[in-house]
Amino acid sequence: MSDDQPLKHCAAYCLAQYFDIYALVKVISDSMLIKIIKGALLIEDNDTWSIVFAYGAVVHWNVSPQQQSQLHALLLNHAENPLAHKEEDNFTFELDCPTTRIIEDHIEVESSDPMLLFSLSQGMAQSIKLASFETHAITTINNTRYIPNSLAENGKIKLSRRQIAKIRGQLFLTKSDIILNYDLLDTPDFFWEYPEYEDYYGITAKYLEISQRTEVLSKKLETIHELFQMLADEQNHRHSMILEWIIIWLIAIEIAMTIIDKVF
Repeated sequence: MSDDQPLKHCAAYCLAQYFDIYALVKVISDSMLIKIIKGALLIEDNDTWSIVFAYGAVVHWNVSPQQQSQLHALLLNHAENPLAHKEEDNFTFELDCPTTRIIEDHIEVESSDPMLLFSLSQGMAQSIKLASFETHAITTINNTRYIPNSLAENGKIKLSRRQIAKIRGQLFLTKSDIILNYDLLDTPDFFWEYPEYEDYYGITAKYLEISQRTEVLSKKLETIHELFQMLADEQNHRHSMILEWIIIWLIAIEIAMTIIDKVF
C-alpha cells in the first residue's frame, strides 16, 4: 500500500433480479459518460466508475454513498423484482500499484483502465448475485425445516393439501429462479473477446471463492429438490387414499343396496 495515496472505496450490490439496461441507457446517457459492454453498462464520471449488470448487480469504484444512493434509486425504477433486502460487499482499493491483487478485502490495481476495472467487477458482481441466491436458498430451507421434522416425529405432514400445494409452488419458484440464472456464475462471455483481461476476473473469482460457493449452492438446491419431491409424494399419497376411500364407500353402498333389494 502506497503512503502518498489515500484509500478509495469499492462496493458491490445486488438490488434486484433484473435491470432493463437499454431503458437505463436512455435515461443516463444525457448526463453521464456511458458504454455498453456485453449487455452491461459502464458509467464513468470524474475518476469514478459504476458497472451495472443486467442480472441486478452493480459495482461502484470510488463512488460516494450519496451518488450510490442516487444511482440505486434510478436503477430500481427500471428493475424487475427488487430485493426486499439488498446484498452488499465492500472493499478498499488503490490505483497504479505494481500488480493487481486482493489481500484482506483490499484491492491493489495496476491502472485505472476501465476495462481492467470492468473485468474485476465481473467477479464481484457474480459473487454478490451468488450471495443473493445463497440467501434465497437458505431462507427457503429454514422456512420449511419443520416439514421433514414433522414427518420424522409424527410419520406424516400436518398440512392441508392446499398448504402443501402452496409450499411446493414456493420451492419450485426458488429452484427455478436459481437454475434459470445458474449460467451467470460461469466465466462471462466478455472474455471470449477480451482474453487478455481474463486473469483479472480470475483474481476476484478466486478470492471470492465463486467456484466453491457454487458447488455448495448446488447442494442446497438438491435439498430443496428433495423437499419438493417429498411434498409431491405426500400429495400423491393423500390423493390415492382419497380415491381408495371413495372406491370403498361406493362398494359399500352397492353392497348395501343389493342387500336392501334382496331383503325388501
